[in-house]
Amino acid sequence: MKIRTRYAPSPTGKMHVGNLRTALYEFLTAKHAGGDFMLRIEDTDQERFVDGAIEIINKTLEETGLVHDEGPDKDGGYGPYVQSERVKTGIYMKYAKELVDKGEAYYCFCDKERLASLKTEVVEGKEICMYDKHCLGLSKEEIQANLDAGKPFVIRQNIPNEGTTTFHDELYGDITVDNAELDDMILIKSDGFPTYNFANVVDDHTMNITHVVRGNEYISSSPKYQRLYDAFGWESPVYIHLPLITDENHKKLSKRCGHSSFEDLIQQGFVSEAIVNYIALLGWSPEDNREIFSLDELIKEFDYHRISKSPAVFDIVKLRWMNGEYIKAMDFDKFYEMAEPYLKKALTKDFDLKKIAAMVKTRIEVFPDIPELVDFFEALPEYSPEMYTHKKMKTNSETSLQVLKDMVPILEAQEDYSNDGLYATLCKYVEEKGVKNGYVMWPIRTAVSGKQMTPAGATEIMEIIGKEETLKRIQKGIELLENA
Repeated sequence: MKIRTRYAPSPTGKMHVGNLRTALYEFLTAKHAGGDFMLRIEDTDQERFVDGAIEIINKTLEETGLVHDEGPDKDGGYGPYVQSERVKTGIYMKYAKELVDKGEAYYCFCDKERLASLKTEVVEGKEICMYDKHCLGLSKEEIQANLDAGKPFVIRQNIPNEGTTTFHDELYGDITVDNAELDDMILIKSDGFPTYNFANVVDDHTMNITHVVRGNEYISSSPKYQRLYDAFGWESPVYIHLPLITDENHKKLSKRCGHSSFEDLIQQGFVSEAIVNYIALLGWSPEDNREIFSLDELIKEFDYHRISKSPAVFDIVKLRWMNGEYIKAMDFDKFYEMAEPYLKKALTKDFDLKKIAAMVKTRIEVFPDIPELVDFFEALPEYSPEMYTHKKMKTNSETSLQVLKDMVPILEAQEDYSNDGLYATLCKYVEEKGVKNGYVMWPIRTAVSGKQMTPAGATEIMEIIGKEETLKRIQKGIELLENA
């Protein structure tokens, strides 16, 4: 049996991390077994439809490398792949009426007022309104009279009040629920559109989907799906319900957290390959402790049986680390292309931006880290004379002041302001004084940068800012120490 999976998003906005993980696991489940991965757009809930959301879905899948074999733009013989277009074919009404004929579903003509008067029950901690099967007892003549009169209706699933329903999940095993806990859910709404749950089942069967991967919030709905499969006499797909993704406080990852969607993460300077790699590990683990995977490596290694049932914590600090590893390994030309806008934002003077980019490449985790690392090239910040004191370098205000004063005439006479030329000059001074490199390099670097941490050493900074600015900054350092 060829494995066929589908990613079936609703076009309601940005691509949430949880949705992207579902798409990724669906993709990996299919590709690991040499199967097909389908994209299906589920837009039956027209009230929640967001303009541009389908474009976001397509763009995200393209940027993450999750290439679908079939979809709205690739007909594999199972189209249409957009549910609103499938509605026009009459497929959902056809199957709903088949269930009505079998007694597995029925027409319901109850108005809003009657539905509002129904009692609510608490199921799994949630208060829900359970339909009382009022319209199940209507005769064929009454139903036809209502239809002929154009009375609004829905079609409901007919679930018995007694007995149990069991379905199997690959991670959770067999799950059994009492039928009394299951509501007669609506299959066809009053506008003629199928509900999400019903369309899901019909489409998965008619499109030959073999494996359904989705969040474990759908476990409570799965018995209803199972009853539909059984009512039609269809074989149900393999169910794989994924663990919840939480924030660092073990609460469901909220859209308000600022990094809950793929778009958010891209805007915050993360690279798509790192995002995919990290999300793959939110609930799944390889046989060894390896953490860095390309998409091709994930396809080779992924086994859905290794998905955990425990909630997965979205750790932004861990993602930042992983992103930094991807940046370090990135081709320099690609890195510079992505870093250039951030460099230009921080630096307006005529600097060699490629040299500065090379300095920061191994020192950042996300691209927005760049401006704070390089802004001192543009202008020397205000800094404290205490920065000149460093126990390990054995420097203090007095020794630093002497070094800076000694270096002024030497650097004024220096013609070669390349990194190599400046380094040779400073090393010669170090040798003559009989001190360690840090004794000289620390005060010089402090003077030319005004920062405790820099992406480059003293002479590399001096090469970038040039002779005039170097001497100007060293003179300012001398004045700062003298006044202190």
